[in-house]
Amino acid sequence: MAGSLRGQVAVVTGASGGLGAHVVSALSAEGATVVAIDRASKDLPPSDGVKRFAANLTSAEDVARVIREIVADAGRIDALTHVIGGFAGGSSVAETDDDTWQRMMNLNLNAAFYVLRAVVPVMREAGRGRIIAIGSRQAVQPAANVGAYSASKAALVSLVQTVALENKDKNIRANAILPGTMDTPANRAAMPKANFDKWVKPAHVADLVVMLAGDVGGEITGAAIPVYGQDG
Repeated sequence: MAGSLRGQVAVVTGASGGLGAHVVSALSAEGATVVAIDRASKDLPPSDGVKRFAANLTSAEDVARVIREIVADAGRIDALTHVIGGFAGGSSVAETDDDTWQRMMNLNLNAAFYVLRAVVPVMREAGRGRIIAIGSRQAVQPAANVGAYSASKAALVSLVQTVALENKDKNIRANAILPGTMDTPANRAAMPKANFDKWVKPAHVADLVVMLAGDVGGEITGAAIPVYGQDG
């Protein structure tokens, strides 16, 4: 499998986060030219084989700008892994304030919409593409007191599946991965008494991204793939 993505340009949003860094590493290991996007990219040291661009992905204008810059620099986009997202919980729907609702929609849905709107035409012109979005188990199995988060992730899945339907004619495949609780430093700090062994390993999700970005991904589209760990 080593080198299975050699010569491809793979864009990763939220690239410096707990999952994004694993995705960048896994795609790079398979030979892809990785283009990393997040707010912090301008402050990170250079990495071998990784091109870094800074952008606010909740801004439609900034997304359009950064995708133009990436295409001008790399020439094309073969694969997009949309990792960026956010979490808020602790309140019932009746108690959820407007700021929390809008923040979840901005981070988990609007950012994805802006990125897809900018990237899909690039892939359609090339006649090929792979799109992978990181959703959440709660997109399909919502829990109490996380209504804004669950709703935003459910809408993300619907958006990705719609993109899959609209672009089959151009050999563009779009899928969502739905992890359960992930074993990241942030989650360990937030839930120090949890059994970390049952959580989803970011490296395993990154391996699934590589699979979907490659030849196997050509036979899968419109899927919402559960990765629930030992709690599944």
